[in-house]
Amino acid sequence: MPQIKCSVTECKWNNAIECQAPMIQVDRNGAGQAEKSDQTKCETFKMSS
Repeated sequence: MPQIKCSVTECKWNNAIECQAPMIQVDRNGAGQAEKSDQTKCETFKMSS
């Protein structure tokens, strides 16, 4: 998988500002077609313990 930067440090997949998830799922944040990044959301996020 390519290197993916992530600043969400409270996510369990974050390791030194790099996503270590085995796969990434990104969905639309609401209805309609996404035209800007803030109209999407990461479904892979998991709170670190």
